[in-house]
Amino acid sequence: MKLAQDMLAQMRAASRNLMGGSSASSPAAATEAIQRALAAAGLAPGAAAPQQADVPQAHTMHDINPPPAGASAKTAPAAQEAAQAPPSAAQTMAQDFMARLGQHDFDMSSFEMPNFQPPGFGAPAATQAPLPSGAQFMAGSYSNHAGTRSYKLYIPSSYHGQAMPLVVMLHGCTQNPDDFAAGTQMNALAEEKQCFVVYPAQAQGANSSRCWNWFNAIDQQRGQGEPSLIAGIAQQIIDDYPVNEHEVFVAGLSAGGAMAVIVGTLYPEVFAAVGVHSGLPFASAQDLPSALAAMKGGAMPDPKRKTPAGGVPIIVFHGDRDTTVNLRNGDELIAQGVRSQAGGKAAKAASTDGSVPNGHRYTRTTHSQADGSPLGEYWVIHGAGHAWSGGSNSGSYTDAKGPDASREMMRFFKTVS
Repeated sequence: MKLAQDMLAQMRAASRNLMGGSSASSPAAATEAIQRALAAAGLAPGAAAPQQADVPQAHTMHDINPPPAGASAKTAPAAQEAAQAPPSAAQTMAQDFMARLGQHDFDMSSFEMPNFQPPGFGAPAATQAPLPSGAQFMAGSYSNHAGTRSYKLYIPSSYHGQAMPLVVMLHGCTQNPDDFAAGTQMNALAEEKQCFVVYPAQAQGANSSRCWNWFNAIDQQRGQGEPSLIAGIAQQIIDDYPVNEHEVFVAGLSAGGAMAVIVGTLYPEVFAAVGVHSGLPFASAQDLPSALAAMKGGAMPDPKRKTPAGGVPIIVFHGDRDTTVNLRNGDELIAQGVRSQAGGKAAKAASTDGSVPNGHRYTRTTHSQADGSPLGEYWVIHGAGHAWSGGSNSGSYTDAKGPDASREMMRFFKTVS
């Protein structure tokens, strides 16, 4: 999708208007400016849904987790109840952003993006499978100067005091640790591979949709914000249990994937590798307008974007029918990850095609140094949307037709530890 060139300028102008003091800086004026920017991008109410040039249009795509029944076009009676309807995903995300600007009374009723869907859409898992005998899935919390975050820690039944790897799993928007664990089935893999898995939980007070704030400047800095909390949770587990400190990894979905990139980039001494599903490159946005632009249009290569050198190996999964986070983000993410590790040296790349029986086709591209050391892997899942590949329908936002992202991440992590 091609965004209008002046979209960001218009939306940022609306944000500045909100913080101004003249009559022209009213919320209504800002809303009007935002609406003009969205209309130019084809995202305003009534605008035709933009088509991605690189996606064939012969087949109709359906969301893997469709909206609840009755959430489509309003009938006349439903329209009468619109005032009582909950805010849309776009409105909620934008409202949260405006609140951060100090505009708590901003009227979002006319702000709408009918084609926008936050990661993690769908109801959290209602029930959890019983734990294997001897296993534990326990709650904890960690606090520092940036705040407090709770988490769930899975300890496999095979644990008897021996050192084991640790995987940090960052959920997507609207999800929680239980839902993410159920969907990714990472706890079952922890039983098989004998490792700890910790699921930090985003606080609703920090983001109303429980998205990790990957687009905030403070949350893109070492020792600050959410990266310090997530790294602190990992360190707390390391201090409390006999974790093999050479086998600590971080992975996430969408907003969680974008945050996993940030955390792994900022704390390479803690994390040996990063796994990203449907995420975005490091520091690909600085505010809500640039976040929405990156998600919908793709974070384009930017020589001004400063990425710390000496990154860690990375494995990336992305569906080529993802309409929430554009595939171009996956392209730039793997390129960014390889560049940061290669240090200007040429990297070798090799691609293979495959398919899941009765499921999706995929293209897997491996990147390695001249000596064969792995730099990264990139899995493009053909026909897949915004969902965890190979996941279980016991959790939200999963697609069982794809290759098993959880298992492939664990395999990749083992090769780089």
